[in-house]
Amino acid sequence: MTDEKPDETARHRAKMEKRKAVQDAEVASKTIEKKGLLIVNTGPGKGKSTAAFGLALRMVGYGRKVGVVQFIKGAWSTGERVVLEKFGDLVEWHTMGEGFTWETQDKARDIAAAGKAWEKAKALMADPEMALVVLDELNIALRYDYLPLDEVVETLKARRPDLHVVVTGRNAKPELIEAADLVTEMTLVKHHFAAGVKAQEGIEF
Repeated sequence: MTDEKPDETARHRAKMEKRKAVQDAEVASKTIEKKGLLIVNTGPGKGKSTAAFGLALRMVGYGRKVGVVQFIKGAWSTGERVVLEKFGDLVEWHTMGEGFTWETQDKARDIAAAGKAWEKAKALMADPEMALVVLDELNIALRYDYLPLDEVVETLKARRPDLHVVVTGRNAKPELIEAADLVTEMTLVKHHFAAGVKAQEGIEF
């Protein structure tokens, strides 16, 4: 039961009818049926990679093939990798990093690892069966100049028209943001790490 009066119900219905008309007109104005998107998840907040892997799961749900290249994170086990690799041939996962830069403390080694990861990324993007490629923490590799920015941006722009690519990591370069179709900045409001809570299974990895 509702306490809403008849005149309130009518006003609400009229308001929603107007909103629907605006929404329908907005949708009708779009002329591009399909397009491979370059998506960038950046910003200081938590959830950039998590959102990318959620998109990967959505794509796999439609039986489409997904590739993942992790540029920085080391070869530790993560929940998202465990579950996505259960989809067999639909997911190709490559953890190419050797950990965060403060762990390796060896720039030449980091540059070499990033170079190998980028070659793998290009191979995945060249695979005509790939629907989505996730380049996890590529922004970090670009931030530290481990890869040539111009080459990376031009390669991403020149990908085949139906391929979706998601790039994650803080401090996305302006040139990459300019080239992207969709950019989301995760804003940090509050983080449990600041209160002394360590990384937890199922939350951080």
